[in-house]
Amino acid sequence: MILAIDIGNSTTKLGVFDGVKLIKRFTIPTISSKSAGEIYDSIQPEITQQISSVIISSVVTELENSFRELAEKHFTSKALFVDNKFNSGLKIRYSPPENLGIDRLVAAFAAVEKYGKPIIVCDFGTATTIDAVNSKSEYLGGIIAPGMNILADVLFQKTSKLPKVEIKKPEGIFGNSTITSIQSGIYYGYAGLVDGILRKMINELGEKPKIIATGGLASIITESSEFIDIADENLMLEGLRLIFEKINKS
Repeated sequence: MILAIDIGNSTTKLGVFDGVKLIKRFTIPTISSKSAGEIYDSIQPEITQQISSVIISSVVTELENSFRELAEKHFTSKALFVDNKFNSGLKIRYSPPENLGIDRLVAAFAAVEKYGKPIIVCDFGTATTIDAVNSKSEYLGGIIAPGMNILADVLFQKTSKLPKVEIKKPEGIFGNSTITSIQSGIYYGYAGLVDGILRKMINELGEKPKIIATGGLASIITESSEFIDIADENLMLEGLRLIFEKINKS
């Protein structure tokens, strides 16, 4: 069994694979001060399978030693940390290439492997990234924007009377309370932002891409997007499994 771990800024997603099948998926908060033992205590009830290998993608460097110790001490496996030097098969048009976030590269690689190219990947996390790969297998880069939760937090923090709200799709555009007005503004405003960026990307790409959404808010944004074809919340975990297979075949 392979344990795939995607360490993000706000949450850490974990998936257990039996061959190509994802048999268990769960999420824990990302807390940069956690020790290996504390992480194990939080995930141990979820993992009943015998783990033989651990592969990790991380954007939180402070946690890497804890997860390395977790793999070695509790799963008797040397953790394989993916960095942007792995052979993705993509030509990286990013300057400098080593500054490309591993989460963006893994998502692009996974999307190409699963859905083909050209492709655009929208990852809705703490930050939103939207990146493109053309039909020549060139990773072209894309955009980084504040995520919806950041917008909601800033609105709450920078005003004296506006409450913090849950991110959700409102029943309609007309909010009939302060809470639903904020929800409508954030949700429909963000859907408009995403579609505006996608429209411009498609025009500049000059070819018709498949557009994939991933991340915790992928499903609700996809509902209102003119352009997103598929919401795939397991894209990063699937990408880690594919990378593990690719590395072990080489």
